[in-house]
Amino acid sequence: MLRQLALADMDAAAQIHRIAFDFAMPWLAGLHTPDEDRWFYRERVFLTCQVWGRFDGGELIGIIAFREGWIEQLYVLPTVQGRGAGTELLDIAKDAGERLELWTFQRNTPARRFYEARGFVQVEQTEGARNEEREPDVRYLWTRGPLDPRSIVV
Repeated sequence: MLRQLALADMDAAAQIHRIAFDFAMPWLAGLHTPDEDRWFYRERVFLTCQVWGRFDGGELIGIIAFREGWIEQLYVLPTVQGRGAGTELLDIAKDAGERLELWTFQRNTPARRFYEARGFVQVEQTEGARNEEREPDVRYLWTRGPLDPRSIVV
């Protein structure tokens, strides 16, 4: 089941984020405390994004947070990755607009493969000076129609 999440769901969304983030990028594990994660979801993500969740038997197993043109967060529990939850969540964001951009870390190879397999194209790489983690990252772009090179802003 997919549904838009409410403020009351933000603690569970933050927990999904932390579990999936630490699994995918153990070299960055522990960057924030659970309290900081919950605050971030309640006070930042929920207020600026549409946040949707994928449920399995009543349990939240994945989340996506997006705003016009941007995916801010997409996380699925490691125990259920590869079963379509991430694609279902991504499709909600794709259905909301004509183009989407997102950042992921260069070393997060599974995420990069996931996005590339779903039509995202790499448009920029940085050494990470602009992100909190100081981790080299990559910006991806997806467009509903053919990619117009003029639409890429570096």
